[in-house]
Amino acid sequence: MKSDELQELLALGEGLQLEFKASGTAHLGREICAMANSLGGRICIGVEDSGKIRGVSSPNKLLSEIQSVARNLDPPISVNTSLVDKVIVVTVPESREKPHSANGKFYLHEGASSQQMNRDEIREFFYKEGLIYFDEKINTRYAYPDDLPKEQFDYFLKESGLSAELSRDNVLMNLGLLKNHKMTNAGALIFCRNSAVVLPGAVINCNLFQGNTKIKILDQKILDADLIGNYDNAIKYLVSHLNSEYIIDFKRKERLELPEVALREALLNAIAHRDYRKPAALQLHIYSNRVEIINPGGLVGGLKMEELGNKSMPRNPLLFSMMHRIHLVENIGSGFKRINSAMHSYGMPLPEIEADDSWFTIRFWRQGKNAEKETTQETTQETTQETTQEKIIKLLLKTPGITRNEIATNIGMSAEGVKYHLNVLRRSGRIRHTGPTKKGRWEVLDKE
Repeated sequence: MKSDELQELLALGEGLQLEFKASGTAHLGREICAMANSLGGRICIGVEDSGKIRGVSSPNKLLSEIQSVARNLDPPISVNTSLVDKVIVVTVPESREKPHSANGKFYLHEGASSQQMNRDEIREFFYKEGLIYFDEKINTRYAYPDDLPKEQFDYFLKESGLSAELSRDNVLMNLGLLKNHKMTNAGALIFCRNSAVVLPGAVINCNLFQGNTKIKILDQKILDADLIGNYDNAIKYLVSHLNSEYIIDFKRKERLELPEVALREALLNAIAHRDYRKPAALQLHIYSNRVEIINPGGLVGGLKMEELGNKSMPRNPLLFSMMHRIHLVENIGSGFKRINSAMHSYGMPLPEIEADDSWFTIRFWRQGKNAEKETTQETTQETTQETTQEKIIKLLLKTPGITRNEIATNIGMSAEGVKYHLNVLRRSGRIRHTGPTKKGRWEVLDKE
């Protein structure tokens, strides 16, 4: 690192991945630990909180002490150090061996400071980082073997290609579904009579709405069978409430207004990857102009929106592997590719995806001949990502400085949905954000 690079770094000010330290190694262990447990970052030693360079004395001794501090963390961390203008810059990588502890305590870097994690935060951290999987834990509500329906187990053996002569206990134990003669959460979901009993919230809430809002419910059904039964019944609900048309292609055949394979993949993805620790139900919403599948949990920790379809980090790997055994799902990470391929074959726009820390939503726009239309031609056309983004562009041009929430109100979309489209427009080079993160504004670059 050179002097001008250091000055640019200091000009950024402290933040999530940058911390200033006036001198010494006091509390340095927890600061390195916190960054390694988070996204990594840099610690500049010899810099005051204001960003003014103070410098360090005896840099060689300090460099040695820094490496010693990093090695004494549990597990040890490898850091890079450099000396620039009497400032030691410690570069801490995001660790692949999370979580690390300093003196038996766990830390995360939040904002510009290191925070010690409490019990609940440590537990959540382990889940988010994939260090503990909920589907592998024992389900205390399931009484094995009394709660195991024979017909469901026989079906599982048949679909898995396993011999019916095999010992039931050995099959379940060897598959990881049974531990110490107790059923895991994955096993409880697959082999239960009532999913709401073994895992509160592990149901599918199906709703048919009048028009394009939630004001009036025309039909509602709560699905609370086992995992396979819920999946089958949810597909039946979708097919029975969507429009179909007849296609003449050598012979007369019926075609659903949305590709059934895409709906199946989206539903299976929601079932396999939802966060079953959360009591909220998986939601299946049918509106006049769209279908939404909403599952609790948001993106799995470490997975980014732009990586969907190319990379997958299962939240419930044991459950996913069982679904793979009975041919409900194929190779991990391939579901979105099949969804997009099916939509392309129908000549329809790709579904919209929204995700935050709590929820994941996939939205299919309906284009069936009998789907309820909006009252004007302009709003009728607003059934694709492209036209939604065009409307955002128009609002940004018409009202410079308009906020995300104001855009959401204008176009009838959630603020998170608007955030998704703004990021798509930014990545495509059509808009850019100027000014501070919270008080800045969006500027249209492509005004044609």
